[in-house]
Amino acid sequence: MLRLVGIDLPENKRIEVALTYIYGIGLKKSRDILAAAKIDGNIRAKALSAADVAKIQKVLETHKVEGDLRKEVRENIQRLKRIGSYRGTRHMASLPTRGQRTRTNARTLRGKRKTIGAMKKEDAAKIEGAKA
Repeated sequence: MLRLVGIDLPENKRIEVALTYIYGIGLKKSRDILAAAKIDGNIRAKALSAADVAKIQKVLETHKVEGDLRKEVRENIQRLKRIGSYRGTRHMASLPTRGQRTRTNARTLRGKRKTIGAMKKEDAAKIEGAKA
């Protein structure tokens, strides 16, 4: 199995797609990396030679990916929270930070719906039975 920057890449995918499994690398950056390493993007990951893998690793060292990039993003969010910016307070409240509506939708950040006030008849009957 091919392993780059601590990530196991899928062997049966083309190398330009397999590189996108690394955090911080999309298809465009993947193609740029392969062009810099002078490797064809249509080769399967399992067909790469050790020399090709070394070339890719050398080019990847110049890019900020995985742990370093995750750390930088986390620090940026912490900075926004610390200075009390609008975006920082939205991060603290687990709400969308880029102006989306929250009256409806926004389920990804806000989580599963919680019913407030309204109750099923069966649940109400159980509570009444417990009180009596």
